[in-house]
Amino acid sequence: MTTPLRPMNLGELLDRSFFLYRKHFLLFVGITAVPQLVLLAFQLAGIVVAPQSAGLTVMSIVWPLVVLFLSLAAVAASQGATVVAVSKVHLGEPTDVSQAFAGIKGRIWKLTRIMIGVGVGIFVGFVFLIIPGIILGLMWALAIPVAVVEGTEMVTSVQRSADLTKGSRGRIFVVYFLFGVLFYIVYLLFNIPIFYAIGLSSQKHGPASLPVWSQAALPVGTFFTQCLVGPLMTIGLSLVYYDQRVRNEAFDLQHMMAALDGPSAVAPAPALDAPAQF
Repeated sequence: MTTPLRPMNLGELLDRSFFLYRKHFLLFVGITAVPQLVLLAFQLAGIVVAPQSAGLTVMSIVWPLVVLFLSLAAVAASQGATVVAVSKVHLGEPTDVSQAFAGIKGRIWKLTRIMIGVGVGIFVGFVFLIIPGIILGLMWALAIPVAVVEGTEMVTSVQRSADLTKGSRGRIFVVYFLFGVLFYIVYLLFNIPIFYAIGLSSQKHGPASLPVWSQAALPVGTFFTQCLVGPLMTIGLSLVYYDQRVRNEAFDLQHMMAALDGPSAVAPAPALDAPAQF
């Protein structure tokens, strides 16, 4: 059954985010886990390689950069596929993990570029003053949903996001804040025991002789935190994207007309495999 598209207040938006997450828990966790497993494998491989190449300056510089790039690519892939999944289940269409990733086939590099560009812009904003960084983060919060649903490139995605977020950046700030706090609570629940064990080991053997398990435990804890909580942020921002289109572009009417006209009609948002038309 197709979900009626109507404007949602903040409470309804948060409630809908948790509802979709609970109802499709395995779907969203599975989407996040696939690229994060690749990243985790590289991180664990680095722990094995590092002692053998400790004297190689090139390796000590290149490997962290590779891991950083893979981190951004993993987040871009999981967010892009999550947007696809949210779009389908929010509009009453069935989907699974493979179909969600099929929706961004050939576009992971583009999404990674967008994430890098947005990240650099926000970082520069924070370097000069914290407030500009926050404002840019709120303005560009919908860049990934825009790129996935509408098939736009980086410049158009951030411009479109800036337009769509007008009048709702306070809501987006609350979404960021609440899910960010939840993320760090879960992160600490996983990692406080690890930090405690590392502290005991440091007292016993000295900080220079930390066991290998401690180097592996932290990325594993981050992996589980990302898989469990990471989807919520993307679900929330995806719903904000649709809500803004309902408010500003009468997207509910467009979707209704497309449904009445039959499968041959062009519906902007559900057309996840091709750029939407406006």
